Amino acid sequence: MLTRNLVSRAVLLRSLKNAADNVKQTKRNAGHGVWSYRVPPPMPSKKAIYLAQGIGGLCWWWILYHCLSEPDHIFGEFTYIDPSTFTDAELGVPPDSAGSLRNLKKE
Repeated sequence: MLTRNLVSRAVLLRSLKNAADNVKQTKRNAGHGVWSYRVPPPMPSKKAIYLAQGIGGLCWWWILYHCLSEPDHIFGEFTYIDPSTFTDAELGVPPDSAGSLRNLKKE
């Protein structure tokens, strides 16, 4: 009975130690393997710099090309119409002589 109890305790302690090691491993790998506490981070590789500049240049080309070839997206497709030029009929407003308000004015 005593040995079974010791074995179960040993198994429990070993599993707790493994769980603690897994937590340490997760924390250690959370920074992508680069530790830069109070020191400047390492410089990116030339490949990463060229790739970032290429993608940025492609994005700016896309934006500027479409601004020049399709300016309607920025300025709008139609000319601006002054809303004060609309008539009541175009706006769907009934004439003053119709409706329930006419009855209220007479009283």
